[in-house]
Amino acid sequence: MRYDHEFSIGDRKIGLNEPTYFIADIASSHDGELSRAKDLIWLAKEAGADCAKFQHFLARDIVSDEGFRSLGGQMAHQAAWKQSVYDIFEKYQTPRDWTDELVAESKKADIDFMTTPYDLAAIDLVDKHLKAWKIGSGDIGWNQFIEEVCSRGKPVFLATGAADMEDVERAVDAALAKTRELCLMQCNTNYTGSLENFANVNLNVLRAFALKYPGMPLGLSDHTPGHAAVLGAVTLGACAVEKHFTDDNNRDGPDHPFSMNPQSWRDMVDRTRELELALGDGVKRIEANEHDSAVVQRRCLRATRDLEAGETITDADLVALRPRPEGSVEPFEQDLVVGQPLTAAVKKGDALMWEYVG
Repeated sequence: MRYDHEFSIGDRKIGLNEPTYFIADIASSHDGELSRAKDLIWLAKEAGADCAKFQHFLARDIVSDEGFRSLGGQMAHQAAWKQSVYDIFEKYQTPRDWTDELVAESKKADIDFMTTPYDLAAIDLVDKHLKAWKIGSGDIGWNQFIEEVCSRGKPVFLATGAADMEDVERAVDAALAKTRELCLMQCNTNYTGSLENFANVNLNVLRAFALKYPGMPLGLSDHTPGHAAVLGAVTLGACAVEKHFTDDNNRDGPDHPFSMNPQSWRDMVDRTRELELALGDGVKRIEANEHDSAVVQRRCLRATRDLEAGETITDADLVALRPRPEGSVEPFEQDLVVGQPLTAAVKKGDALMWEYVG
């Protein structure tokens, strides 16, 4: 294989049968205030996130003001913005001189720091601070950028929103040319937070990814409301989840309305941990908490009359009733004992034990 089936971020392993790794994408929810950014790091940690993630972009290096103004009505979620796309990106970009303080605050909070870089200078700026990288869906068509990020010797989370399988295969090839540590993330790039987005999140793409790249760590970068899609993704094998994070969904800003808040984030993590326990290992067995139930719920063969030692067992001598003590004969085994002699007496209603069958 050209890729690893698991990788580590600090002391956390990312892979199948490992606890889901939760990435809180604080993104622009800092609203241009460093103090808010720091507070959100702590809130994410308290809510159960494993990683506090930011986005390192500069408006001038990610969007064309002229280009967006020329789009007219084809503006997706940005059509509802009160300012131009360029102005919003400029207003909510993460200032680069915050980086050291954000990293330090994350260390204090004991949470991994991550960011999505959106230009080559940002890669150089944050490289020394990161344990892993995130590549946003918008750059899935930029092979040179993917290769540069993946050449830095750290695990990479690659989102695949607004892309088809051909795009994914091309991007994965570019990534794997430079790294073996890749987490491929299904994503639906729609930031409206609408319930209608559930019809487009297409979690079964994770099955397609698993078939195309057996054993590769998979994830979900999600923008649907709540955590229903998250639970579905984990059930389908996702081992990492990214959701946007804020402290207040009613604040003014591009990411707040569709983000998780501390309460909903904690609920998501707790329900996921329950799901992980419930999924188990796939081996069908009598579970540890079922041993008593296996006695009281299942049936064994019991005598319909008093039977003497030496008698030959007949069908009429047996009835299937609960409970089934250990070592007793079960109904599916009746043909094995009929016609056999008893080696000991059995009273009416008693279980027929294998030790009594000659």
